[in-house]
Amino acid sequence: MQYPRREACALDTQIASRASGGAGTGRVDFTGDGAILPQKNDLKPWQKREWCTPEVSGDFVAAMEDVLDLYDAPYDAQRPVTCFDETPRQLIDDARPAQPMQPGQPAREDTEYVRCGVADIMLFCEPATGRREAWVTERRTKADFARAMERLVETYPHAEVIRVVMDNLNTHKPGSLYDTFPPEKANALLKKLEFHYTPKHGSWLNMAEIEFAALSRQCLDRRTSDITTLARLVNAWKDARNQCGTPIRWQFTSRHARETMARCYPSQSTG
Repeated sequence: MQYPRREACALDTQIASRASGGAGTGRVDFTGDGAILPQKNDLKPWQKREWCTPEVSGDFVAAMEDVLDLYDAPYDAQRPVTCFDETPRQLIDDARPAQPMQPGQPAREDTEYVRCGVADIMLFCEPATGRREAWVTERRTKADFARAMERLVETYPHAEVIRVVMDNLNTHKPGSLYDTFPPEKANALLKKLEFHYTPKHGSWLNMAEIEFAALSRQCLDRRTSDITTLARLVNAWKDARNQCGTPIRWQFTSRHARETMARCYPSQSTG
């Protein structure tokens, strides 16, 4: 049985052109004429970025402008504006001794570490004067918040009212003072305090976040295994920061917000 003779194709020519006795390149292009080779996809589903988009609501705008107007008001020593916040801090230790720095070589530490618990750093600052207070607690409970407010009032004994900007954490409520102190004392403290809450997803409006960024960069860029060492580091940073007395110059006002964040204003976004 004979098969009909056919003309040599491109594949036959490529195979025949290999050097005899060798394996050749082993690469044969089976792509048909005009076929589209696979290209790199611009989509990278394994990558993601965290992003927080606030709800467009009157509640968000009202809380934002309340804080912004507070920052824009003239300085009043009898009614100081302070910003309060707190952040957890994980206590970790080296699993293996770190190698100290040497000439031409930085210190090296093993990527493995040992968890030693969690502490909490509380901080308040007065942006207009550059005054700051920071300390470390073992927990972040209602009682810890109430004692922080007591400490704040004691820091400004001659002020009529202390205006405090903070977020909506569940412990940051007037009731926390009544849960911690006798009613007479809780009432007396609250008469000296005026709470102003940032909107949900609006913690960037709290200038205490700026101080925490400086604290992380200047002091907490190392492993700390115990709360005593952490407290000593935070206290030293606070003292050095207060010696500089650098105020925070906030320039974003309600007018700027209305110009640049019109989509967050329901009356403007809906027409």
